[in-house]
Amino acid sequence: MSQHAPEKIPAGQDAGLSAKGLSAGTVGLVGAVVIGISTIAPAYTLTASLGPTVSAVGTQVPAIILVGFIPMLLVALGYRELNRVMPDSGTSFTWGVRAFGPWIGWMTGWGLIAATVIVLSNLAGIAVEFLFLLIAQISGNAGIADLAFNPFINVAVCLLFLLGATLVSYRDMQTTQKFQYVLVGFQVVVLVLFAVVALVKSFSGDGVDHLAFDWSWLNPFEVSSFSAFAAGLSLSIFIFWGWDVVLTMNEETKDPDRTPGRAAMVTVVLVVALYLMLSIGLMMFAGVGTGALGLGNEEISANVFFALSDPVLGPLAFLVSLAVLSSSAASLQSTAVGPARTLLAMGHYGALPKRFASVTPRFFTPGYATIVSAIVAAVFYAVMRLLSENVLTDTILSLGMMICFYYGLTAFACVWYFRKQWFDSARSFLLTFLSPLVGGLILAVIFVTTLVDSMDPDYGSGSEILGVGLVFILGVLIIVVGILIMIWQAVRRPAFFRGQTLSMDAPPSARTRRAESETTR
Repeated sequence: MSQHAPEKIPAGQDAGLSAKGLSAGTVGLVGAVVIGISTIAPAYTLTASLGPTVSAVGTQVPAIILVGFIPMLLVALGYRELNRVMPDSGTSFTWGVRAFGPWIGWMTGWGLIAATVIVLSNLAGIAVEFLFLLIAQISGNAGIADLAFNPFINVAVCLLFLLGATLVSYRDMQTTQKFQYVLVGFQVVVLVLFAVVALVKSFSGDGVDHLAFDWSWLNPFEVSSFSAFAAGLSLSIFIFWGWDVVLTMNEETKDPDRTPGRAAMVTVVLVVALYLMLSIGLMMFAGVGTGALGLGNEEISANVFFALSDPVLGPLAFLVSLAVLSSSAASLQSTAVGPARTLLAMGHYGALPKRFASVTPRFFTPGYATIVSAIVAAVFYAVMRLLSENVLTDTILSLGMMICFYYGLTAFACVWYFRKQWFDSARSFLLTFLSPLVGGLILAVIFVTTLVDSMDPDYGSGSEILGVGLVFILGVLIIVVGILIMIWQAVRRPAFFRGQTLSMDAPPSARTRRAESETTR
């Protein structure tokens, strides 16, 4: 099927786009939401970010979660509008090209790919750690957990996780959905149980360091400083990252014009509700101090859930480790969906070698792109982990910049693409102009703030080169590498960069479309 001439997308609102040979109509609203939640990985993400967020903003964690939710919601509204008129698996890449041309569009796609490859490697590493933690908990042998920190054992098991995720991703979307239903369902049930028991024990006075709920926790203006606010907001945005995977599946969903956008909105809302329940429950149970089990204790900040699982759930504590393991494993598989489909679209439109455009004739998935994504993630993790754990940590910290980079560009692409429709109606003004513009500006401010702050070596592991923080260097290096690859592709594949395979375009205004519709009746 991948050898056929490009066929027009059924939705057909944009003549410049064409289908890629993916299996259409295989993912419904529920399936898309489940995959979206899986990619965000709430169990893994919150256990790793709750401690650092508490250290930055104290009891204002719920407020920071809500504030971080705002740009994600605003950007998601813009994504939904873009998907409505251009349902294409390239998402940010394709939309960036249509709005700003091939150069900016290519870099937008690069930002998505770079971010997801970094996350893929990180998720595999986290899965390894929680696998050994779980075995240690069940066996009662604490020494087993230390095996995860042996670099050679760590890398070997990490590669096995990546292999398993790749095999599932390579197969059809039905396999992915079945896999995710089990792991995501279990993860959410355990997290809700964890939060509810923590709340019940807090109200009954059985908490470790009971902290009475206060509505001021929801007030972002009580954060001590703008620097603390920016640091907390950067962490908050990271915990929501991944919902856009549901849009990269838009050519495989039922009703591609509407289902992906609705799934993105539902995913973000469900996750923010889960985060608020967990953060408030654990803050009330353990407090925000620096005591042995306080959320402000740096010694437990890398894995808050593991430290609190026994005090909260007792003999069922292993379920929390199992939930985080399933969260990272499920997210490892679902996260692979996004970059593979972006690479597929880039190959399809001639922005990358044509090989990336190949679709497996049996499963109708981007097989080659999936394998390449996994190999790059595996090599990246192995090299970074064996080179230095500090380098790996700082690379992961640079992820926040990549997220703001491509989310922000996509939001601005929405604003510019619909420029002829801004004032056609109140709905159009809100959804195609105001919401994505504000969301994009917030992300741009965070991007610049993070870029400046990360120049200080103290921002990350303390590593530096000529006095400049390694997080800054790695973040800039990722962008520069993308520019160099783009220039090389422009030399090798000039047709795309001349707009011959995917042209820059803007749709007619709503009034024009209505007039044309009435004329053809």
